[in-house]
Amino acid sequence: MSEGGYAIELYFDPALENQVLKAWNVLARRQISSHLIEIESRPHITLYSTPFIDPAKLESIIKTFASKQEPLPLSFSTIGCLPNDNNLLFLAPTPSLSLLQFHSQLCDAMRKEGIEISEEYRPDNWIPYCAVAQDVPKARMGESLCVLRDLKLPVAGYAMDIGLVEFSPVREFFSFVLGSTLEG
Repeated sequence: MSEGGYAIELYFDPALENQVLKAWNVLARRQISSHLIEIESRPHITLYSTPFIDPAKLESIIKTFASKQEPLPLSFSTIGCLPNDNNLLFLAPTPSLSLLQFHSQLCDAMRKEGIEISEEYRPDNWIPYCAVAQDVPKARMGESLCVLRDLKLPVAGYAMDIGLVEFSPVREFFSFVLGSTLEG
């Protein structure tokens, strides 16, 4: 059971989101894992997460940040798993300079406002990934990896929006399009 908290998430263009949903659905149909569907998550890369935060404070930071960015090219090129208790399987994007800079600029913007960045989300430690299955039974890890191999990686697209959610279940507070039309 994952504890509650808040996360800043990066969302994808519809075609890329559908590729990830395809994986979620196959894994759910095979009764390997349907956790992400059940908590009403949306395919994403987590940029930052914390147990406590004031959403209103983050909203202005993220709105300003998003307006200065552009849609970010992403290519999911590898399959991985986090060796922690909840057997998480993920698709990992190629860690391009633009993705890493995007993340570190977000961290800078938050730090300027006095928001503490925990160890695992600091630019030197952050592992960008898009979860596809959680709590995978050990005995079915191999089968799960085969399902993900069938996605025919790499799958490429763009990160289009950034938002804040509370979990779980997942509830979105706000999201902003990258490079939104704020002139100025």
